[in-house]
Amino acid sequence: MTKSHSVALVLGLLSLSSAGSFCLSGKPARAAAQQPQPQAQPQPAPRPQSPPLFFREDWTLAPGLPNINTPQEPEHAIVPADVANPNLEVRLYGDKAGILTVNQPGNKNITYVMTLLCASNCAVTLRDKNNDVDLSGLATLRWRTRISGFHMLHPVVKLAGGAWLVGDHATPWSTDWVESEIQLADVRWQPLNIETVTEGRGDKWIDNPNLTRVEEIGFTDLMPGSGHGAPGSRLDWIEVNGKPVPRAASAH
Repeated sequence: MTKSHSVALVLGLLSLSSAGSFCLSGKPARAAAQQPQPQAQPQPAPRPQSPPLFFREDWTLAPGLPNINTPQEPEHAIVPADVANPNLEVRLYGDKAGILTVNQPGNKNITYVMTLLCASNCAVTLRDKNNDVDLSGLATLRWRTRISGFHMLHPVVKLAGGAWLVGDHATPWSTDWVESEIQLADVRWQPLNIETVTEGRGDKWIDNPNLTRVEEIGFTDLMPGSGHGAPGSRLDWIEVNGKPVPRAASAH
């Protein structure tokens, strides 16, 4: 090997050694560490979920009671046995005697509750035997009605603490039976005097009432009926969507 070749070989080895030292020094790693890291994407908030069906009530005309109307359209004052859902019980307020259960055999055997014979304001509510209901969030009330005249059917709730409220959203007049839905979060509420079934303290609205524990839910016209063939309200079935809340054993 010539002297010039030896010098070239030594210089080559020194160059490789210098490159290795550069790599081992971590400079490329530091350069990689300085690269911008991808930002974590914010997670969307979970969408509110519609609550399940809490109850549905389709009425039945209990047998064995005197018919106070025609054989073609039998009816009687509403009684507990007219409730078809075995988990529910009916509560009546105001003119209880004027609230009737009616059957129409010639109209698909439809059975409904009506307020036409209420001589003063009246209300009907339903109460689950074991549970209150959480009507917050996306809870809804659906019903099938036929209403005449200036009558409008308003939702009524009894809170577990005993307070009564009546809502401003109401189902109005219709030529025939119609189905409608009320989103309870959109309702404005007023106090209800349940003894007279009238609005409570004038124009005082109850802002954002706590509907997480409701004991009874139902309906009222907030006005008397006018008799057979005259203005009033008829309700075929009612559905409530909300979360069940077990009731304390001592509650009544």
